[in-house]
Amino acid sequence: MKVLVVGGGGREHALVWKIAQSPIVAKVYCAPGNAGISEQATLVPIQANDLNGLLDFAMKEKINLTVVGPEEPLTRGIVDLFESNGLSIFGASRKAAELEGSKAFAKEMMKKYHLPTGDYEVFEDRKKAIDYIRKQGAPIVVKADGLAAGKGVILCKTVEEAIRSVDQIMVEKIFGEAGNRVVIEEYLVGEEASYLAFTDGKSILPLASSQDHKAIFDGDEGPNTGGMGAYSPAPVVTEEVNQRIVEKILRPIIQGMAEEGRPYKGVIYAGLMIHNGHPKVLEFNARFGDPETQPVLMRMKGDIIPILAACISGNLSRCKIEWENKASVCVVMASKGYPGAYEKGKVIGGFQETSRMEDVFVFHAGTAMVDGKFITDGGRVLGVTGLGENIPKAIGRAYQAVEKISWDGVQYRKDIGKKALCWL
Repeated sequence: MKVLVVGGGGREHALVWKIAQSPIVAKVYCAPGNAGISEQATLVPIQANDLNGLLDFAMKEKINLTVVGPEEPLTRGIVDLFESNGLSIFGASRKAAELEGSKAFAKEMMKKYHLPTGDYEVFEDRKKAIDYIRKQGAPIVVKADGLAAGKGVILCKTVEEAIRSVDQIMVEKIFGEAGNRVVIEEYLVGEEASYLAFTDGKSILPLASSQDHKAIFDGDEGPNTGGMGAYSPAPVVTEEVNQRIVEKILRPIIQGMAEEGRPYKGVIYAGLMIHNGHPKVLEFNARFGDPETQPVLMRMKGDIIPILAACISGNLSRCKIEWENKASVCVVMASKGYPGAYEKGKVIGGFQETSRMEDVFVFHAGTAMVDGKFITDGGRVLGVTGLGENIPKAIGRAYQAVEKISWDGVQYRKDIGKKALCWL
């Protein structure tokens, strides 16, 4: 069969890498992809938000299955468009993807269907938002309502910082139209975890637990990014916590979406805060996490294609997933200046050395090829992922590989996976 993966980041590289291993897949395309993805798939020069261009390509090439990586095409209705043209596509419909596309809608759904989450209010008026912040005090969380590439959440330690964040979002429009409304939310304490699950709108098939590292600097300092690294499994998700997540969060939201006439098929991502064994929802995403997908798929045994197909056909209850009894750690290597302004075009060295390492794979996120050399072409450039018998060994493996890769201005966190060590 022919498979098209939509997107061009580290998450999409991990999906291409896993899909290409399927014995029933003859050809993988990726639009637009990146330089690293080109080693496993044929790149198609169509942007992920060019829905009609992607549809034309899929029709012309007789693509059997399309897998959508990023959130923007999902929230704009790529699944609805492909399905209306008789094409098989994995991902959430436009109405289902609003769970990520609007943080206000997501919080309303959590409230209506009694999911554990923080208290909140939604504001379109700057003055009312600021009055609420002064009344609530700090610490407090300010969120842009719409899509902001994973950067629209600002954790504010003081009232002044929260007011400044409201002005940045609503007045200065640092996230564009995503900031027309803000969600002001209770600051939750605990340990974060990322929880992904496949669903066909009825059944739920969880993936291995993971934990993302959002802040740019060690110790979770500095502004939020799209993610600076992740590891799997996350020890904070014990068997008991796992059961609570499925029964108190995933089942109610999937059933609730069905009741609202928004049946949810695809993969659902719950960003969680876990305190004393009790999970609360920070946010939902309507797609695979990035960089969580990289370490999670490194641990996944077997063929992913039948699971993707079962989500589409409604037969997920027949499927199960086996996992490597190992841990995996992904360290994101980024361009200097990210998540702010950064330069592109820096030559990357060290891939020959990492390619000879066992239990290591380097997923490309923002790379291009010029004159036979890999160069930086984004903020997050690589996701260096290592497998090990346990978290400490996986950390060691990943950082051994990181040390072999270099370019002018590279930055990365030195503490990915450190939180897991407290559980050992």
